[in-house]
Amino acid sequence: MNIDNLVKNIKPLDRSAMEKAEDRLNNLVKPQGSLGVLEDLVIQLAGITGDTIPRVENKMVVVMAGDHGVVEEGVSAAPQSVTPQMVYNFLHGGAGINVLARCAGAKVKVVDVGVADETLVHQNLISRKVRLATANMTKGPAMSREEALQALKIGIEIAEGEIDQGINLLATGEMGIGNTTPSSAILAVYSHADLSTIVGPGVGLNDAGVQRKIKAIKTALIVNQPDATDPIEVLAKVGGLELAAMAGLILGSALRQVPVVLDGFISGAAALIACKIAPQVKDYIIASHLSEEPGHKLVLDTIGLEPMLRMRMRLGEGTGAALAFNIIEAATRIMSEMATFEEAGVIMEE
Repeated sequence: MNIDNLVKNIKPLDRSAMEKAEDRLNNLVKPQGSLGVLEDLVIQLAGITGDTIPRVENKMVVVMAGDHGVVEEGVSAAPQSVTPQMVYNFLHGGAGINVLARCAGAKVKVVDVGVADETLVHQNLISRKVRLATANMTKGPAMSREEALQALKIGIEIAEGEIDQGINLLATGEMGIGNTTPSSAILAVYSHADLSTIVGPGVGLNDAGVQRKIKAIKTALIVNQPDATDPIEVLAKVGGLELAAMAGLILGSALRQVPVVLDGFISGAAALIACKIAPQVKDYIIASHLSEEPGHKLVLDTIGLEPMLRMRMRLGEGTGAALAFNIIEAATRIMSEMATFEEAGVIMEE
């Protein structure tokens, strides 16, 4: 699969469908614009899908899992062994993402692209392991360019495969102890903000831990000198396998004209890479919420996205995206179930 060809095949939004959707919204039995973001969403969805009355009843969160060599630098309060333990929890239905996905009537799929555990096996796990974790990016590239491309293509293939099975709303989820560190490094490449305003505590670092994290990112950026004009190089040098796979999922969704919902900061960093590869992808993305991780607002601002919710969440896994699923479906049902003035027999003029 050629990335350049893929980028060329991502279509702009269908403006005709968007205009028709807006016309219908303006004729529903309500003041024009009175449903605010719900109206914005359904117009965007019409543009993505080409359908004036879009549907998103088949929803899925794809949790990409991978580990990070940079945890050697003390950048996480949790040990790396938590990653495979949480993967099993997802597969057994006991994690936060499972609960919120069930509430939304959505499926959860888990993909291992780089968990540092050779024994990780489960009948419901999609095992696409590129390598056993990334390397420590403070000492050299996190992975090779070929490995970054492989993980990116896995995400594209997962998106296309699920869409072929009828999924029409996808969301980015992730699991990987230490993954706020590469996410912060990616944002630092594309932002002039000081690392002190980007880097947060992740799963619970104290102040000393945050300083170790900042130091590790500074060192990684100096050692690797990632080229901002080459997003694949940025992924390879200071990224992560699950970040690459999420970027691929976003690209694959856009290619197939299916909306994709972002979760928090880590999803945002993956989306930033996807948008640097193919700027038109931004129009296919819905930002679910603003997390408590300090870099999240900056990464959304850098892409040009506005989050729907502010819930003080910072769990990851895709939880914020799953929570937003109900709102997105509500927007489509307004379009399909709400009467027009004519249908309701409501006459506004005297």
